[in-house]
Amino acid sequence: DDRGSLLSIQSLHASPDSITKLVTRVRALTEELLPVEVTPSSIKEPTSRVITPQVISTYIAAAGDFHEALPYALLRARRDFMYEANHNPADYGENYGRAVACEVLARRVVRLAPPDRLNDIMSTRFSHCEWDGERSDLSTALELAIDTHCTIFLSSVEAQNIVMALWNGDIVQKNNEDHDIDYVIYRENRPMSFLDPSRLAVPKYQNHFKIMVWLFFLVVYSISIREPLDRIDPTNQRIDVPEVILYTLALSFLFEIAVTRSHQHLSQIYKVLRFASWRTFSFWNFVNLLTDALFTTAFVLRVIGLSSTGSTAELAKFRSFQVLSFASPLIWWLITVFDGYKYMGTLQICVARMLRESGIFFGLLSLLAIGFAQGLYALDVADGTSDEASTVLRQYVVLGKLVDSLAFRAPDYDKFKPSPASLALYYLWNVVTALILLNVLISLFASAYSDIVDDAEAEFLTFFATKTIGLIRAPDEFVYPAPFNLVEVFIAPFELCLPRKTYIEINRYIMLVLFFVPVVFVSFFEAVIDPNRNVLLREWAHTSIVFDDSPDAKNPKVTGEDAERGLVISKVPFSELIKEFPKTTMSAEATIVSELGIRTDALNKRMNKIEEKMDLILRLLQEKEK
Repeated sequence: DDRGSLLSIQSLHASPDSITKLVTRVRALTEELLPVEVTPSSIKEPTSRVITPQVISTYIAAAGDFHEALPYALLRARRDFMYEANHNPADYGENYGRAVACEVLARRVVRLAPPDRLNDIMSTRFSHCEWDGERSDLSTALELAIDTHCTIFLSSVEAQNIVMALWNGDIVQKNNEDHDIDYVIYRENRPMSFLDPSRLAVPKYQNHFKIMVWLFFLVVYSISIREPLDRIDPTNQRIDVPEVILYTLALSFLFEIAVTRSHQHLSQIYKVLRFASWRTFSFWNFVNLLTDALFTTAFVLRVIGLSSTGSTAELAKFRSFQVLSFASPLIWWLITVFDGYKYMGTLQICVARMLRESGIFFGLLSLLAIGFAQGLYALDVADGTSDEASTVLRQYVVLGKLVDSLAFRAPDYDKFKPSPASLALYYLWNVVTALILLNVLISLFASAYSDIVDDAEAEFLTFFATKTIGLIRAPDEFVYPAPFNLVEVFIAPFELCLPRKTYIEINRYIMLVLFFVPVVFVSFFEAVIDPNRNVLLREWAHTSIVFDDSPDAKNPKVTGEDAERGLVISKVPFSELIKEFPKTTMSAEATIVSELGIRTDALNKRMNKIEEKMDLILRLLQEKEK
C-alpha cells in the first residue's frame, strides 16, 4: 500500500515554507516516538522493535502530498537533532537516538519507493527556511546526506544506485538559471552527435583523466628536481622546459581548487563553520593547501633567482629547489589519487581518522612540553644566573632535548647531571611521555582503526558518494579538467559579451579540439565496450545463473528426458515450503506478539464454537423439559 501511495504522487517542487513545516512535523513525531533514550543499535537493527512497518507507514502518512520531500525532511531533522546533541550534553543520548531514528526512517522510506520514482526522490532539489529567516540553498536528499555524513542512508542500495548512475554518467546535470541544476537521464537528453565533449564531466572519466595527469605530473616532477645535477653550466640560471611544465601543472591544480571554492559564497562558508564546525575540513584539505603553498613558495623563489644576479640568484635558486624537495612526500601520497578503488579509499579513511584522533595526543604533548620547558628554565634561573634565552629554549623546549627523548628515544641525561632537580624533572618527562602519552596515542589509533574496520563497507560507500558528488557539484556547465582549466580563464570572459548559443558553440568546439583523443575513447567505450550498454558483453561477463522472483523460478517445471520419466521438482509448492520459515523481517518481540495473536484468534474461534454448542445443548434441554 505504501509503494502504491508513493507511486500515485507526482513530482512536486515544494516551497521552502512547506518543507520547513514538514521538518517541524517530523521532529515532533520523532520526539513522541523516542521520548526517552534508546540505544542506537536497537534502532539500526533490520528487525528493530522501534522502527516497525507501522511506524514507517505513520511517517509516510504524516507527509501528506509531499512524499518525495519526506527523506529530505527526515535528514534535515537528523541534522537538527545532531546539532542539539552536540550542544546539549545532558540530552546527548536522547537526541542522538532521535537522529539515528530519522536516518533509518529515511532509508526505509526510500526503500519503499518504486524504482521509477527513485531518481525523483533522491535528486529533487528542495530548500527550507533557515533560523534567520533566509532560504537555504537548494539541495537534494543525497547531497544533504553527504554533507551530514549519513553512513546508514548512503550505504543503502537505493542511494548507491543513484551514486553509481551519477558516477557512470547515466544521470547528468542540467544547468538552469542562477547556477541551479537538475539531474536528468542522459539517454533522454543526449546530443545527436557521436562525439560529445561534455561526457568528460562524468565523474568516472574525470577520475581516470585525473590519474593520468597526476602520473604525468610525477614524471615531470622527478625530472625537474634533477635539473641542478643535469645542468652542464651550474651558473646558468635559466628555467628549463620540465620546470615550466611543472609549475604550469601546479598552477592549474591551484586554480582548480580556487575555482571550486569560488562557487561557495561567503554565506555558505559561514554556515558550514557555524553548523558543521571544523569537521568539514579533512586532513587532506590541509595536505592540499600545504602542497600548493610549497609549490607557490618554490616558484616565487625561482622567479627571484631569475630576476637577480650573483650570489643572490644562486641562493634563491638553491632555496627554491630545497622547498620543492619538501613537496615530494606529499605528491607521492597516491592514496588520494586512487581513492576511487575500495582498498585505497578505505586506507585513506583509516589514515585520515587516525591522524584526526592524534590531535588529542599532540595537544596534551604541547601543553606538557611547555610546562616541562618552563620548569627546566625555572630551575636554571633559581641560582640567580641564566644563560641567554635563545640558548635555554634551544636546549629545553620541545624542539630540543624533550623532542629527542620522545621522538628518537635518545634522552641526554648527562646534560642535566650537574643539577639533581633538573635531572629528576627530566626523568619525569620521559616517564610521562613514554608510559602515558604514547599509550594514549596507541589507544586512540586502535580505537579509530577499529571504528573504521567495523563499519568499513558503509564508510567507504559514504566516502565514494562524497567523491562522486564532489566532482559534479559545482555548477560548471563546461568542465575543463586540469591543466586545461587554464584555457577556460581566457574563454570565460566571453560569456558576458556573447549570445548564450554562440558561447555554448565556442566552448563545444574548443573542448572537442582539446579533448579529441579522450572524447573518442569515451565515445567508443560507451558505444562498443561498456557492458552496461552492450548486451553481448554483459551476457558474457555474467555467465553465472541469474536468480529471479518469477513463478517459474519458484516452481520450476522439469522438461526433456526427466519429464518423460515422470520426475518432478515442485512436488511441494513454493508457498507451502516457506510456511515453516521463521519471520526474519520481524523482531523477536513482534514475532511473539504475532504468534500470540494467531493463537488467540484460534482460541477465540474454538471458544465461540463451544459457546454455540453449549447454547444449542441448553435449547435442546429446555425444549425437552417443556
